[in-house]
Amino acid sequence: MKHTQTRTHDMVLISLFAALTAICSWISIPAAVPFTLQTMAVFLAVGLLGGKRGVLCILIYILLGAMGLPVFSGFSGGLGILFGTTGGYIMGFLLSALLMWALEPLTSKKSWGLIVSMILGLLVCYAFGTVWFRMVYLKTTGPVGLMTVLGWCVFPFIIPDAIKIAIAYVLTLRLRKVVN
Repeated sequence: MKHTQTRTHDMVLISLFAALTAICSWISIPAAVPFTLQTMAVFLAVGLLGGKRGVLCILIYILLGAMGLPVFSGFSGGLGILFGTTGGYIMGFLLSALLMWALEPLTSKKSWGLIVSMILGLLVCYAFGTVWFRMVYLKTTGPVGLMTVLGWCVFPFIIPDAIKIAIAYVLTLRLRKVVN
């Protein structure tokens, strides 16, 4: 009976955080890459649920969007979004969660380790998303320099993302006992 309760608890938490990620994507300011709270939701999911459940949460979120459900920024969804210019950042959320999971054994016993894993996860998301954005932009629109893409897609997000990391970190520390 205990195993069934644990699995049910895990499924509820994973679903809840997939929904939270969608809600955080709807809170957005339009731009070349929209300003959203998705990254905060990713960090919060992995921080609170742990690597395995956090990764499953983000994977479910992406799959829901791929199926066309309006879970992405601007109430959008579908493969067109994932294969469009911002799709690399969405896929980067999964890479961030996977990296945080991989770092979990090294960082779980140290509170600063969570912040480090969030920062590294964000850097992975920036790198993958920026490369993807540039490749898609080159194919669909034309040549664009790396510094231009960084100016559109990374530099404006550094301070807001640092704030999101701080919020996710504080919420993780305060809510861990409640969630687990």
